[in-house]
Amino acid sequence: MSKINYKFYRLGDLFEVKSPSVSSKIDLEEIGCGKYPFVTGQATNNGVEGFYDYFTEEKNVITVDRITYSFIGYQESNFSCNDNVKILKPKFILNKFIALYLCTILKNEKYRYNYGRITSNHRLAETKLKLPATFNGEPNWKYINDYIESVYKNIHEKLSCNSVIEKNLMLKTESWKSFNLIDLFKITGSKTTPLLELEEYGNGKYPFVTTQATTNGVAGFYDYFTEKGNVLVIDSAVIGYCAYQLLDFSASDHVEKLIPKFEMDEYIGLFLTVILNKEQYRYNYGRKASQSRLKQRNIKLPTTSGGKPDWDFMKNYIKSLSYSVNI
Repeated sequence: MSKINYKFYRLGDLFEVKSPSVSSKIDLEEIGCGKYPFVTGQATNNGVEGFYDYFTEEKNVITVDRITYSFIGYQESNFSCNDNVKILKPKFILNKFIALYLCTILKNEKYRYNYGRITSNHRLAETKLKLPATFNGEPNWKYINDYIESVYKNIHEKLSCNSVIEKNLMLKTESWKSFNLIDLFKITGSKTTPLLELEEYGNGKYPFVTTQATTNGVAGFYDYFTEKGNVLVIDSAVIGYCAYQLLDFSASDHVEKLIPKFEMDEYIGLFLTVILNKEQYRYNYGRKASQSRLKQRNIKLPTTSGGKPDWDFMKNYIKSLSYSVNI
């Protein structure tokens, strides 16, 4: 495979940065529910707070939370929004796959903004994005599209597998036994690696794991790692999201590691990830999934006749599911 060249592009050269026509939720409720999203600066549900029979903005744009830069999303439908949102209208042919790539790149710029330095049209326009480039220096949209399309397909198949697991795990758990996490894992933190440092190393094959609860917690791939793979990671900043990391990786702050004291592979790791994520209701912004809380936590697992975790059952169960070949 030929090496991909990268180049920095000014955001304002790729997008028109717009302030929206502001809508009031009270006014929208008077209009009534419908099919058009009402987009805000919230960091969940693609920024959508409801659906109404009214829109002010055209679809196929990227929206950015202007207050803390905590949310960046792609809007496939026409929508309305409040004044916490900035709109990036493309000057090129944008589709879902290219938008997903750009949203991930834009999220890496979050460290530049906070309550004391909010996102303005000028600051957004001057933001520089490092993108794959063609030989003539233009953004390589085809490469970006093809890459994300393949990743999207793979993730969709894994999520379909995950949904089947969750559905089936709800059925036959009465005979499962409770185990303390600290008896199964060494629970420890990970080294915090600043994004600026990773960018100096350049893009590579090692995931950068963050506290985000999407794409397995991965916010990019770089030519550097600090942590060994084949472990579970848990977000200790927000909702206690758990993911299995097969590869060696680097991490942002608030990423805790569960290093197995048993022989774990990707099948067992996925099984345990689903079990742990069903416990997310225990955690929130005010009650983090800290190391001390994780060390006190129990999970229920299938057991052997001798009362030990039945690792073979977990492995074979995952292998028996549809899409397991994609794991």
